[in-house]
Amino acid sequence: MTTFTAWKFDTADGAAKAVDALKAAQGDGLVRIVDHAVISWPQGEAKPSMHHSHDDKLRGTGWGAFWGLLFGGLFFVPLLGAAVGAAAGGISKAVSAVGIDDAQLESIRAQITEGTSLLCAVTENADMDRLGERFHGLHSTLVATNLTDAERSLLLETFG
Repeated sequence: MTTFTAWKFDTADGAAKAVDALKAAQGDGLVRIVDHAVISWPQGEAKPSMHHSHDDKLRGTGWGAFWGLLFGGLFFVPLLGAAVGAAAGGISKAVSAVGIDDAQLESIRAQITEGTSLLCAVTENADMDRLGERFHGLHSTLVATNLTDAERSLLLETFG
């Protein structure tokens, strides 16, 4: 099953450390990373920065467009007046197809502040119990997912 998850970290480099753990888990056959992106907002910076990984070489352009729309609309585009409705509507429509609703979009936007980071990952075939062991101690918070309520509960239990 393909899953979208967004994880907030309490440090600007936390998401990058989690990527290393995720890639190591993939190397051990615990998960398949379809694609991922990291938002980092170091202390003292005016705005966050984004790094898209291009994990999926065949559909990298499509994922780049997805991450650009998602994060560009949430964090990088000045949203004033009528632009707010247009940008929010465009983002909402584009990401609803992968199971991300308006409440999750707002939660992502609200959670990322100066001094924090965010890892968004699209994965397949995860062994959640064993993958959870790899993330132990990384101090993350699940912000958004397209899992069912039961799957989300298991994920939260596994990752704390």
